[in-house]
Amino acid sequence: MLARIITIGDEILIGQITDTNSAWIAARLNENGIRVEGMESIADDANEIKRSLDESLAKADIIFMTGGLGPTKDDITKKTLAEYFGCGMHQDDETFAMIEALLKTRGIDFNELNRSQAMVPDCCTVLPNHNGTAPGMWFERDGKVVVSLPGVPFEMKALVSDEVLPRIGRTFKLGSIVHKTMLTFGLAESVLATRIADWENALPNGLKLAYLPNPSGIRLRLSAYDVEGADAGKLIEDSFDRLKEIIPEHILGYEGASVQESLFQLLKDRKLTLSTAESCTGGNIAHLITSMAGSSDYFRGGVVAYTYDMKEKLLGVDRAFLDKHGAINATVAEQMAAGVKKLTGSDFAISTTGIAGPGNGGEAEAIGTAWIGIAHPHGVFSRKVAFGKIREQNINRFSAAALNILRLFINGNKDVPTPEGML
Repeated sequence: MLARIITIGDEILIGQITDTNSAWIAARLNENGIRVEGMESIADDANEIKRSLDESLAKADIIFMTGGLGPTKDDITKKTLAEYFGCGMHQDDETFAMIEALLKTRGIDFNELNRSQAMVPDCCTVLPNHNGTAPGMWFERDGKVVVSLPGVPFEMKALVSDEVLPRIGRTFKLGSIVHKTMLTFGLAESVLATRIADWENALPNGLKLAYLPNPSGIRLRLSAYDVEGADAGKLIEDSFDRLKEIIPEHILGYEGASVQESLFQLLKDRKLTLSTAESCTGGNIAHLITSMAGSSDYFRGGVVAYTYDMKEKLLGVDRAFLDKHGAINATVAEQMAAGVKKLTGSDFAISTTGIAGPGNGGEAEAIGTAWIGIAHPHGVFSRKVAFGKIREQNINRFSAAALNILRLFINGNKDVPTPEGML
């Protein structure tokens, strides 16, 4: 079964509010075996509403509409739906009584605008809204359904959960949809796609692969549509098991996994400690580490040494070298890591020194470049990474790359390949 979602409201189109309703509805529909064919945001305009309905009903079995159901003159959805389905309007007495009682509870005077909320199209089934004044409405035509819901999120969610989904279950025979997502790290999307092309081409019939990139890595989502639930889960699990054999060093785990959690588990299991010396990441690595419960078991502390003076005084970086060669190089990264390891007495230390942007501060290296230092019980080494020109993204990518390099090293990858892109 296919669905489309239409959100109505000029406030969405001008960026005044963010449409969170569509994402929530789509997630609930997928959980119930309904595929979302498309989403659209449109203006509070009768012609736009009718056009969108025409196009949506030609493609999908059930249409979800949110918004445009308020008591004011600019909310025209209800009247437009009555025109579209060719029926008149009437006052729904149950809705009228609910609105009157709700407003009395809230200490709000009942007026004609509130009364208009109880007017509904003759051709709809009214879905009672126990959390607001705008009822939901269910329309049927030629075996297809249009559901109109208020745009207020908590009202919409209650109606979907309590009224719409149960009614859909009684009206339609639903299939099944199973999704599972694995997080990879350290390969750009194009590199990853090339590396796993044979695996992707050999996926069983009924499985669909999606690439979902972000600064924290690339998620690979396998979806099974209209496959028996237990069979679908086994197909996906077996396919991901084969993937782990192809790129084992780049697999962090399933949905919700992160590079910091993977490193945390390694350090915890082996009873190892960690410290950080950060420049270009400004304490972000320490933040990622300490955001996890239990980090005090292995995190000794961190230093944010942004200036040459602080790098020299706190971490023992050679000032003469800094003045001559700058801070963005392997030597400084390694001296920072060694310095904080000595300062804190930790088993391992991570350092970052680079250029997040938008300017380069007079350094020779390009914006988006960083050196990451790793101090360990037997020495120190460094790796260079290069990303883009967006400051916030660079900070997040430098941080994730640093954590991943240490993760790989502890796991026994002595070469510790530099992350390939993540652009």
